[in-house]
Amino acid sequence: MNSRPASRAEQRRRTESRILAAARRQFAEVGYETTTIRAIAAEAETDPGLVMRYFGSKGELFARVAGVQPDDEVTGAPEEAAEQLLTALELKLGEQPIDALAAIRSMFAHPDAAGEVRSAMISRQRQAARHLADDNADLRAGLIGALTIGVVIGRHLLELDGLRDAAPEDITTLLRQAFHDIAHGTPDPPRPDPATRAR
Repeated sequence: MNSRPASRAEQRRRTESRILAAARRQFAEVGYETTTIRAIAAEAETDPGLVMRYFGSKGELFARVAGVQPDDEVTGAPEEAAEQLLTALELKLGEQPIDALAAIRSMFAHPDAAGEVRSAMISRQRQAARHLADDNADLRAGLIGALTIGVVIGRHLLELDGLRDAAPEDITTLLRQAFHDIAHGTPDPPRPDPATRAR
């Protein structure tokens, strides 16, 4: 058994890891405004001054833990992209995406959080759009992104009946046709204006 004492660098990494885990949970549960450095330090079993020394400020710590973590890049043809986006959603439904929830919960009260969420989603959508049907690709990606974040909020934050307790695969099964229709379906032609048709 290796009983050598941890080096100073190892001790710092462990302390930083505890701080990040505590901050992630605090921001997700009570939001940016209510979370304090003192509460994070207490949960991480360290000193508030050390939190500030390692991360600078509450805002910088928030930016570190509360960004929407990037999913795997979307690849392949639109049909494959739709399945990859469904898989990414299913993973988010399987266990609470703490980083994303921290950002979402805080974005309504803290402008920096809104910027973090928007920036992450725009980057994700632009990358996904390159693998969706060419016509209205940006709109297609935006709609799938809106569906994804809406379902995640409905399940984990609002805990909507049915959605809260459903198996993730049951949710994605019901959404599969919609994702494929949006990702690569051919839009119906515009409906004629009734006033024009009556002439």
